[in-house]
Order: sequence, then C-alpha cells, then structure tokens
Amino acid sequence: MSCLWLRIGDHLQLLEQEPPWKVVRAFQNSAGESLVHLHNISGGILGGDRLKLKVDVEPKARAQLTSTGATRIYRRRSGFGPSSQTCQFTVAEGARLEYLPDPLIPYAASDFEQQTRIELKPGAGLFWWETVTPGRQASGELFDYDLLRIHVDITVEGQPIARERLRLEPKLRPLDSHARLGPFLYFATFYIVFAGWQTARWQKLETQLSDAARLWSRPGEILWGASTLPAHGVVVRCLSLRGRDISPGLMGFWRAAKMEIFGEDAVPPRKIY
Repeated sequence: MSCLWLRIGDHLQLLEQEPPWKVVRAFQNSAGESLVHLHNISGGILGGDRLKLKVDVEPKARAQLTSTGATRIYRRRSGFGPSSQTCQFTVAEGARLEYLPDPLIPYAASDFEQQTRIELKPGAGLFWWETVTPGRQASGELFDYDLLRIHVDITVEGQPIARERLRLEPKLRPLDSHARLGPFLYFATFYIVFAGWQTARWQKLETQLSDAARLWSRPGEILWGASTLPAHGVVVRCLSLRGRDISPGLMGFWRAAKMEIFGEDAVPPRKIY
C-alpha cells in the first residue's frame, strides 16, 4: 500500500509519502487557507494499486485540498486484484477542510473501490464534493468499467451523520435503468457540514439551496437537489447529461453555503501542473 499522510496547521507537515503520491508544499490562498495540491505522478490509479490518504487538520486551521487533474482509474491487470483508495480525514476543533478533487474517470475494464472516512470535532467545518463520470466518453467508453464501489462515512463528535454504500456494475446491472441513473451519465455529491449549527439553521439553508437547485435544474439535462442530514449538515446531489454542466453548479452551491455559514466567499483552488 502506498501512503500519503499530511498534517495541516500553521504549516504543512509531511509525515509520510510514498510513490505515486507527491506533495510539494502548501500555498496560502487569498482567503488565508492552506492550499495543498495532491499529485499522482503515475498519471492515475493502475490496476492493483492500493493507495491511502490520511489528512489531519489541526485546531482552527484552514485547509483546502485539490487534485491536479482527474482521477483516472485504469483497467484491471491480469493477475492483480482490484485497485483501491482509502481516504481518512480528521478535522480538529474549530478547523475547516475543503476537499475539492477533480472528477473520477473509471476506464474500460477497471475495478476500483474508494473508501472515505471523515471525522469532525466540535466547531469543525467541511466542504467535500465528488463527481463521477461514465468513463472516457470521447473514446466511446460509456459505463464500460467492470465495478465501481464508493463508500463514505462522515461523523461529527462520534455521531454518524452520513453513510453511503455505492456499488455499480454496468455490465450486470445497466445504469440507464430508471432505478439507477436513467438517461443521465454523470453524477455528483457535495457535503456541507458545520459541527454545532442547530436544526433550524440547517433547514433554512436547505430551503435556500433547494430554491437554487430548482433554478439550476433543466429537465432532461441536469437535475439538482438538496437535503438536510440527520444533524450538522446538508447534502447536495446532481445528475447530468454533460460533465461540464456540473462544475458551475458546485461552485454556486459552495459560494452560497460558505457565505451563509461563515460569512466568507469561496475561493476556487488555483491549479498547478
């Protein structure tokens, strides 16, 4: 297993780093957040790769993590098991994490599992999104992967507030079923969490984001929806025919929620290559 372990406080501490992971340094963005770029120097996740990402955000720190490009999942290689990526985030008291990776692209014949576990302490905040594509659409690879599993667990002060178990096998269970994606090709999830807000405030934010979702949805092209979590947060989901339509919506929800919760503007991560 290849491991990357970061601790982010007043400065970035690189506790462990193994290929293909590569982190050079943290940059301070215009909001004073520590912007960290996660590099995969192999260009993607190869068949049989087992990657682990561990991030500890220290008390009152502000961290923004992004990838330098889409996460490409290559085909499963003969004689190797499925590829996997395990992500573990701990956000300490009064800290904030923005984890904003580029889309995930499962190539033909790929077999991949991603597990994400996020623990927030009192007063901690989280903005985390994930966009999944149907594959290399320009190459005609629509849902040509073998298996895609995505697990997400988010807890606040030990209380589970979100638990997802997604298993997609397009060749066995076609995704164009109305019980799955229907006519849509892309989907996205955006979690907005702040430990300590009361239910009434989350209900107000849900109404605000739901109003925006109706405005930004176009039947047959892109659908947005927002819903409160059991406590401490809201989740926004999207189905879309085109990947390029998702990013502006995610940015809009991010800006609206960050201004409402923290009174701050969202600063998009600056990309480096």
